[in-house]
Amino acid sequence: MQRRNFLKGSAALLSALPINAALAAEPTTRLANSASTNTAQMLDGAKQLAPIIATPDRIIEMNVCTRPFRAQGPRIESERIGRKSVVHNYGHGGSGWSLSWGSGQIAVEMARATGHKEIAVIGCGAIGLTTALVAQQAGLRVTIYAKERPPYVRSHRATGAWTPDSRICSAQFAPNFAKQWETMARYSFRRYQSLLGVAGNPIEWRDMYSLSDIPFGRPQPSAESGEPAYPHFEAELIRDITPQAVPISSHPFPVSHVQRRSTMLFNIAEYTRLLMADFLANGGVMETFSMQDKSDFSAIDERTIINCTGYGARALLADDSIIPVRGQTAKLMPQPEVDYGFYFNSRHVSVYPRRDGMLVQAQAEGDFNNDAENLDPNESITAVRRLGEIVEQMQAKDESKLQGGV
Repeated sequence: MQRRNFLKGSAALLSALPINAALAAEPTTRLANSASTNTAQMLDGAKQLAPIIATPDRIIEMNVCTRPFRAQGPRIESERIGRKSVVHNYGHGGSGWSLSWGSGQIAVEMARATGHKEIAVIGCGAIGLTTALVAQQAGLRVTIYAKERPPYVRSHRATGAWTPDSRICSAQFAPNFAKQWETMARYSFRRYQSLLGVAGNPIEWRDMYSLSDIPFGRPQPSAESGEPAYPHFEAELIRDITPQAVPISSHPFPVSHVQRRSTMLFNIAEYTRLLMADFLANGGVMETFSMQDKSDFSAIDERTIINCTGYGARALLADDSIIPVRGQTAKLMPQPEVDYGFYFNSRHVSVYPRRDGMLVQAQAEGDFNNDAENLDPNESITAVRRLGEIVEQMQAKDESKLQGGV
């Protein structure tokens, strides 16, 4: 059967920073309702959605990623270890890429307070690379020490979406962490906007859809996962700079309730190349270095060290505050014509339209506090098949409309 395109909306809603003052003068509720209504009208039926080809034979890669969640929020603080001043910058949950610039800025300010102009950064993942660049821009000379480099670091296996409050802290600790989170999120967001249009498209805006069988806002059926409640920082603290979800009525999805929202995606392969190239061009040095415990800090020449070891800090520092959250993804062959993705929580699958491939995330019960890093091919194959079933239902719905003359 001939594949058909699907209906979709167009334009992204993004508030520019210079108009924030004007927006602030408007009543928040009225502004939000007006924007949502107008945007929803613009999105309905404006374009076509290209079909995703979701079959197991198109899988080109599978990965497991362990995210470092801390109930208190990331550890960004200084401590003295022997003769070294060590600034810790780890424990960002599912928000490492998203908050990397902002958390790096805070960590670098702590490092600068030591007065040393030459510093070491431990780790070459999302947090380590951006922290090193922030330090260079502050006039410091930086050496990165790392056992592994991209693409063999954990953060290279992330989904690569702008998710600044994903497992960033528990709701219990949110009041104490909210101000710091907002500072990091706003700084990071501004940095990412400066990368739009750069060769290789390291950052892009994409359309993401949330699908639900029941109305949004109604309590969702859930299994016992052991996870804590999380704060909704993005919706509560930075609504003025990030697009909000809007309901749409005309869509090809096989559900009754759909919301659409524009979000940023990181082209991790190209973005990482850009970060590494900038670091080296600025005179940065990389050294292969393996650490087993805290005593290894003494083997580093620099007196000031920023520790960006992510989940590795759990073993390195015997830090049991880090809770592992397992995630597995499969990458399908790239489809440049597909510029949208969606989340379907009740069917435990999400798909992201990355340039290096369609990234399919399996959502499994028991991922929280699960440190297993073994790859389960069946988990990803099953997720791809679930995605394929959704695509088939979309096609059937499209066919039904055409036959009915709609």
